[in-house]
Amino acid sequence: MKAFFEVLEQLYRKVLLGAALENDSHDYIFYLNPAFSDQDCSTTTSSDCSNILDVQGKHQPSSVNLATPSVAPVCLQRHFQMSSTREIMLLQLTVIKVMITRILSVETELHAKEKYRDIIKILLKSSDFDSKLTCMFQNSDKLLSHMAAKCLALLLYFQLKEKITLSNSWISFCQKNLSEYSESDKVVYCLWMLTFVIKEIFKDTCSQKAEILKQFLAPFDTVFEVFYNSLFSQHFENHQDTSKLINSLICFLELLELLIASRIHLKLHFTCQRILFLKPSCVFDVITWPIQAFVKRKFIIFIKKCLLCKVGEDLCRGSVPTFMAPDHPLDVDLLALADAVLQAVDLGLLRTLSVYGKPSCFGGDEVQPGCECVPGPDHVILRAASLLIIRSLEIKFQNGASANEMKVDLQRFMSELLTFLKPHLQPSLQSHNLCEWLSRVFIEQDDDMLEAAKIAMGIYLKLTRECEATESLTQEKEMWNHHTHENGYNPHCIFLFLLKNIGFDSTVLLDFLISSETCFLEYFVRYLKLLQKDWDNFFTICKYFEITESKDNVNICCCISSLVQDRSSNQTEPSPLAVLGNHRDAHAWVSWASEASSEPLNHVVMSEEAQATLQANSLSPPRTSQRLVDYETSDDSEEESTDQRLANSRLTSLHQEAMKKIQDTVGTSRDKKELSLESQSRSLVPKESNTPFSVDCDIGPNNIASKVGISYRTVKCFEELQGAIYRLQKKNLFPYNPTALLKLLKHIETMYNRSMTPL
Repeated sequence: MKAFFEVLEQLYRKVLLGAALENDSHDYIFYLNPAFSDQDCSTTTSSDCSNILDVQGKHQPSSVNLATPSVAPVCLQRHFQMSSTREIMLLQLTVIKVMITRILSVETELHAKEKYRDIIKILLKSSDFDSKLTCMFQNSDKLLSHMAAKCLALLLYFQLKEKITLSNSWISFCQKNLSEYSESDKVVYCLWMLTFVIKEIFKDTCSQKAEILKQFLAPFDTVFEVFYNSLFSQHFENHQDTSKLINSLICFLELLELLIASRIHLKLHFTCQRILFLKPSCVFDVITWPIQAFVKRKFIIFIKKCLLCKVGEDLCRGSVPTFMAPDHPLDVDLLALADAVLQAVDLGLLRTLSVYGKPSCFGGDEVQPGCECVPGPDHVILRAASLLIIRSLEIKFQNGASANEMKVDLQRFMSELLTFLKPHLQPSLQSHNLCEWLSRVFIEQDDDMLEAAKIAMGIYLKLTRECEATESLTQEKEMWNHHTHENGYNPHCIFLFLLKNIGFDSTVLLDFLISSETCFLEYFVRYLKLLQKDWDNFFTICKYFEITESKDNVNICCCISSLVQDRSSNQTEPSPLAVLGNHRDAHAWVSWASEASSEPLNHVVMSEEAQATLQANSLSPPRTSQRLVDYETSDDSEEESTDQRLANSRLTSLHQEAMKKIQDTVGTSRDKKELSLESQSRSLVPKESNTPFSVDCDIGPNNIASKVGISYRTVKCFEELQGAIYRLQKKNLFPYNPTALLKLLKHIETMYNRSMTPL
């Protein structure tokens, strides 16, 4: 026994290093083939297992001499045999697993790889080898069971790679156990191995992945549908031991995700890959079960990934293409899933979600005695539910809904979503802050936030095109603008809230542009194109932000919503929606806001000299921006440092002089309630000013608010981003060609400068 174990250990060490094997392949088969009877391992007794080495010892090659066991008491000898038997079986499985891994590795030498391949092929020709492994992974010993299942899964993948026909006994075993749901552990074993093999196919770098997967899925296409129906038709409350049902649900969910991922990325069209889209209501039924919150969470996230076509991204080698080729069958499937989501929301899906629960912490979710647990919502659920609804709406709108239908659906489902979100956002989401919901919900998850922003913009653009084709009256356009704010999907508000959250920091935008983990490039380009066409509306919304920020952060959406509601009762009051068409008339809104407020705004008419001083300090050149790349030489660094110090010194003097003139103009009105405007934190105003000042309602676009307000800070951020991209491109450090993006940014800067020019 000891000698047998030593031979296996030596073989393991050689295979682990990828060393060539000298002896005949059949000699190694003796040590690798478990001498195990073809029976159910779960009922095998210890005495049966202890006979393994006796069988192996009688049939060992003549070249091997096993040491004779020393005399020992029978009880100790039996215990030693039982322990050694388990260790030998585990070592046999480990050697086989490592050998297959070496065959699949490109780092293994060709001569050694051919020897390993020959050994495994001889091993597979053994009529009962796969039956032995199938028997072993049902063993009550969890470690032995896991190793046997993993070894068998690798052998199946090896057979697929080598174009060897799969074992009929294993296929029959899986088909039998998946033909209907049972609480037997055999179901979980089958699901786990199927999942493992598909994962290995995804990880492969060969170009025949689709053909390999097609060969593997063909025997199970029908049985998967049967199992799907059987599993999701279970009544959770009728199960005494719900852990087995939950385990089966989680295992099958992982397998289902891989099947859908292969549907999207490998363009296969088996029924088992479409079963979710054909019968989506079964999955939503699970969310309504009285089941643990983490199960509902997994299902919600799974559906979200399906709608976003992001299933299996972590398994795809290389970057996943942002733009996929048109796939009409997939579009039909996604529409069916989106309709099912909206129908489930109509039936109260959001009310069944467990938003509160134990906090997920790095060290676990158990709170130690004496420690306070601060309750809070599960933001993962909030984000997933939000994406579910807005993505489903986008898919539905892309498939031929009329403008009126889109407006009705958008108002109905967004109202449902916002009602669901409001109790869980602290500080609470007020009715006038509806456009802020997106940045509040997704603040902790960049990729989901940008995905949601892109979806909201897609909905806005789709509705805009439809409304422009059907609506021409000014009053109808006013109502349309009100609709975008009331339902929280105005793209300008969403983008400005994003910029505010990152402090108008261009380096964050640069990180987003360089990263391949978000869709920011696509979203940003689409927004810049929209901004070119909708500049006046953007400029007006910026003024709303400035005014409402100065009045205890009252958001623009409040003003729009309240005005449109009041317009029906008092037609004489001017609506801010009426001035959305031209930012040069935005002073009408400022005047209205001043009159409608409980405390009048302080009017400060700046002198022409003060305005000229501030206008001289306009958009600074990229030269004063921070360097984001290494310098080629130390001389470059010294040159820029000197120039930047001189520029900053000059700008500081200009700023101090301008502030002095403003203070002289303000006089005694400083103690009144004023509109506080944030000073530029970058090269324009190196040091933030603490001096508040106000804006007169009738000041033109050359006033201080226009220069250091939201619109200025946005364009300034774009300018700094443009300079950073240019420097990276100059050093060949930017990951793609940014020429088109730079043109868009330059055009926005030109539009801003043009809008600042007096009429």
